[in-house]
Amino acid sequence: MPGAGLEDVVAAATSISDIDGKLGRLFYVGYDIHELAPNSTFEEVVHLLHHLRLPSRSELEKLTDNLIAERDLNPWVAALMPTFATEASPMSMLRTTVSAMSAHDPDGWDNSADANYRKAMRLIARAPSAIGSYHRLRNGLEPLRANPKLSHAGNVLWLITGEEPDEDAARIMDICLILHADHTMNASTFAARVAASTLSDLHSAMTAAIATLKGPLHGGANEAVMKMLLDIGEPSKASAYIKTVLADKQKIMGFGHRVYKTEDPRATHLRGLSKEIGEAFGDTRWYEISLEVEKTVMDEKGLYPNVDFFAASVYYCLGLPIDLFTPIFAASRMAGWTAHAREQYADNRLIRPESEYIGPRNQHYVPIDQRGEQK
Repeated sequence: MPGAGLEDVVAAATSISDIDGKLGRLFYVGYDIHELAPNSTFEEVVHLLHHLRLPSRSELEKLTDNLIAERDLNPWVAALMPTFATEASPMSMLRTTVSAMSAHDPDGWDNSADANYRKAMRLIARAPSAIGSYHRLRNGLEPLRANPKLSHAGNVLWLITGEEPDEDAARIMDICLILHADHTMNASTFAARVAASTLSDLHSAMTAAIATLKGPLHGGANEAVMKMLLDIGEPSKASAYIKTVLADKQKIMGFGHRVYKTEDPRATHLRGLSKEIGEAFGDTRWYEISLEVEKTVMDEKGLYPNVDFFAASVYYCLGLPIDLFTPIFAASRMAGWTAHAREQYADNRLIRPESEYIGPRNQHYVPIDQRGEQK
């Protein structure tokens, strides 16, 4: 019998991404994340994940222009945002908005490869617009139009903070998006591929992915990490805080991983970004607290930080609201989710695993008036 939670079960063959859990390595289409993160851009990575190769200059310009042209929400979808701003949590908003986007997508219910590529680009382009619109409306502000002069990462910051980011902040956001763009067969990617395997539409597959990421065992750890850092407040208090939490048998969010047996390679880059952005803003407190937490958890539990741990302080220093950390993660992962769904469509077989029955057998029906009361 396979392990609980389908551990060690191969659910699909993919050319999109790969993990070496023992060595702590992550690859997008064979490219090590340690090469992509410092050298590439999110737009390049979108092309890589969807075309399985890095783009030429003209191909990158075409993809970038396409994303810029598709950033603004459809008016019908935009009209829903004031209601979401008052009635829905951020992840519920994003899940339902993506579902609603299907109703007015220019490609309708066309499930061809070309139509699904165009839908994928719209979903990647518009997810930040939905998040930004929601955030501004809930704060009594008018939503901003996407800024065509900004990169995808810069536009994310503009739509949410209302300020054009400087080059350094935009680049830090860009690296974060690259690091979160894909991660093999995690729960949300699997959910997207299951939905796609039924030949349901791409928006439905993305809705399934977002709904899965909404669960606290998959998404949300970055938010919990930042709340913990705020509770700690000062580096000198970190060690005692963590020891108290562990003594109470509580989990420290942002540590450990189902696949990595050593440091998550994404955490390596995010640790550096946390230091860099803290120094840039003249306040390294959150980075310093994070280092103390990391050391204490390693000493006490032998656990390495995962992608969520240092991402928390980076996002916070970029001015992003804590309850938007997970939706922003989803906006980045839209690149990988859509690539996986398109890969599933291209060589599809309905995903239908077996189950092992462990209930009673050989039972016989007894009329209701002959059944005793259950205790």
